[in-house]
Amino acid sequence: MLSACQSVPEKIENKENLLAAAGFTAQPANTPQRQASMRKLPPNKFVRQAKGDDFVFVYADPVVCQCVYVGDQNAYGQYRQMVFQKNLADEKRMTASMAQDAFDFAPWGPWGPDGIY
Repeated sequence: MLSACQSVPEKIENKENLLAAAGFTAQPANTPQRQASMRKLPPNKFVRQAKGDDFVFVYADPVVCQCVYVGDQNAYGQYRQMVFQKNLADEKRMTASMAQDAFDFAPWGPWGPDGIY
């Protein structure tokens, strides 16, 4: 399905499927402390956080899964690659669909390099 035809919850759910496939883990906001912590994050956006000598990426979803996805730099890189591949596939599908609906030259008569003749 092309992303332009999806509802917001469907887009979020698809994004979360990609997050899980890329190696992010969903941490449920199942305690008052976790819920308060999640509310401090921007919803459905990546936030890069320092953790020791490394960085982790967190993605809060207060609506669909009521959780925070957590992943390292590798998971984030994998996610970005998967999004790129998905967008490329969507673009190819859209191009193929547009080619099927191409202009019909038949009613205009013979067509050559200099136009209609």
